Amino acid sequence: MRTEDVLAAVGYGMWQWDESTGEVTVDDRAAGLLGLSGGGGVHRSSEVRACLHAADYVTLVSAISLASAEGTVAESLLRVVGADGAVDRTVRVRLRPQGTLLSGSVHEVRGRQQGAAPTRDVRRSREAFLLDAGRALAEADSTADVLRVAAGLSMPGFSPDGLAVFGREGDHLTVIGHYGQKMPDTFPPEMPLTTGYPATEVIRTGQAVYLPTPEAYEQAYPTTWPLVKIFGRSSWAFLPLTVAGATIGVWMAAFREQVEFTSDERSVLTTVARMMAQALARAGLHESERALSDGLQQTMMPASRPAIEGMAVAARYVPTGGGLQVGGDWYDVIDLPSGRTAIVIGDVQGHDVRAAGLMGQLKIALRAYAAEGHRPDAVLSRTSRFLEGLSDDGDPADVRFATCLYLEVDPGAGTLEVVRAGHPEPCVRLGDGTTIVRRTDGGPPLGVEPDSDYPTTRLSLEPNEVLLLCTDGLIETGGHDLETGWDRLSGVLEAGPSEDLEALADSLIQAVHGPPSHSATGPLADRREDDIALVLLRRDPEGPTAAVPVRRTVLTVPQADPGLIRGARDDIRALLHDWVSEDQLETAALLVSEVVTNVLVHTDEDATLIAQVTGLAGTRRLHVEVGDRSDDMPHRRSPGELASSGRGLLLMEELADAWGVDPRGEGKSIWFELYEA
Repeated sequence: MRTEDVLAAVGYGMWQWDESTGEVTVDDRAAGLLGLSGGGGVHRSSEVRACLHAADYVTLVSAISLASAEGTVAESLLRVVGADGAVDRTVRVRLRPQGTLLSGSVHEVRGRQQGAAPTRDVRRSREAFLLDAGRALAEADSTADVLRVAAGLSMPGFSPDGLAVFGREGDHLTVIGHYGQKMPDTFPPEMPLTTGYPATEVIRTGQAVYLPTPEAYEQAYPTTWPLVKIFGRSSWAFLPLTVAGATIGVWMAAFREQVEFTSDERSVLTTVARMMAQALARAGLHESERALSDGLQQTMMPASRPAIEGMAVAARYVPTGGGLQVGGDWYDVIDLPSGRTAIVIGDVQGHDVRAAGLMGQLKIALRAYAAEGHRPDAVLSRTSRFLEGLSDDGDPADVRFATCLYLEVDPGAGTLEVVRAGHPEPCVRLGDGTTIVRRTDGGPPLGVEPDSDYPTTRLSLEPNEVLLLCTDGLIETGGHDLETGWDRLSGVLEAGPSEDLEALADSLIQAVHGPPSHSATGPLADRREDDIALVLLRRDPEGPTAAVPVRRTVLTVPQADPGLIRGARDDIRALLHDWVSEDQLETAALLVSEVVTNVLVHTDEDATLIAQVTGLAGTRRLHVEVGDRSDDMPHRRSPGELASSGRGLLLMEELADAWGVDPRGEGKSIWFELYEA
């Protein structure tokens, strides 16, 4: 004997409810218990709802929602009412959710009082429904969530089979979203407000429009009736979405079964429309804030992925504060005119729009100073004066400072010139996994003392070593101070994959914000969380600069002994003794002679020559710098045929592969490069 036969023998009926289609399949026994005419078969959910007490139906829907969330069985008592509103019987239903399909049983419960459904119960059910609807709409965080929640609301006695939300853009009505019905291609995504359509009338007048029958719709709006007829609905309600006295949109509720729109039904629809308007306005504000945050983050971060030849680079920015989710932390990678690369990481005091704005201004100013060719210490000194000039002296609360670490990388030699302005020191993971904090000299934060000096610390990054630069958010998040925070990060750096900087960066973020962070809290548990910016830099062990021999010479030619210019030429020839091109060797000697002579003739300062050869034979690079302490910049001239000077810059432009003039705080540096061909 089948299970269905056994259940039928003891008075149980079987039913199945497909929420995706709104169809309820019942056997003969269940149809009789639920009061469905026509016997067993497929019925619309609206038919079932019409046979049940409104309050009990709302209770059933709540039980189903809970069972779906918890993976249990929904069980509820339902009063089955007749056409006159009297209760014919009470049944107990059980349903097990399996996705959108609900399957279960129904049987009659004896001994329950029967009679007319009291009006008080209907009112209570509507009050319960509105409370539940308000809670659900309050939790919706986006426009899509609001539409989804509105479509899932089970109104007592009647529920829409389709809904749409319209908005206003200028003098046009637009479709913000729809649910429960597919919009055909023939339905315009926007239409002028002068169109004969119920939603446009609601936008213009701010008054709701109720259309209880298709005939009423066709008679009132014959122009747009053909667009709506294909949906197969019987009644429509168009209600204004009003916030602070302004109509921001229109909610359309369409019903497959005909609705009379009694005063009670209109009251329910109006209340839901008001709650939906508030939810849509709130969701729109949240979406705008998220879009603004994302836009600010994209604008403040480097436009392209950081890249340095011979180096592996990875970077992260994680906003963790409240509000707009954007603050004063930033990082940047700057290509310098000298051929080197600068890495900057900083943190402006505060976590608000003001901090984000100052961060953007600082980033631009710092990039401009670096592009001019200033040395790292001069870049920070100028940036500090720039920030101090942005403060409002009349408002002490408006004074802001910023910490910053500026790093100039020479990829060929693997050397780093580090300048700090009140920022956390860099951390290095050595080749064997040992992690140490590199102690570097530093100055005060930017904007505190505009005339401060910032000492430069020179470091060397060996192949396979990893350098970590970060803001204090990475160190102190989770209630840590600098000491305990570095201890936590050191363990992650030592255990992390140094060959994959992207994975290592993710592991550092996970250690601070992921599950491991809950078991590694620090002593300052009440400290507010902060934004995080980090940059990882590794000298590639297999890159073109990893095992490059370096030749270097330094020579000072004083004003009192210009004869040493010949010695400078001899040093360059010795440095390039095995250079492939003999012509380039003589070119280098000529350019050195011209540049040093230019310093001695046009300034009162000594000339300091620094020449360096890097690379493997056949692909080497000669970099020559001649510096002095004069601020007078060289200028290109047009010497005549008989002129004895003025050709130095013309020669460099013609013969050098690259050249430039960089300010150096006190003085300048003229440089050129030759590439072995």
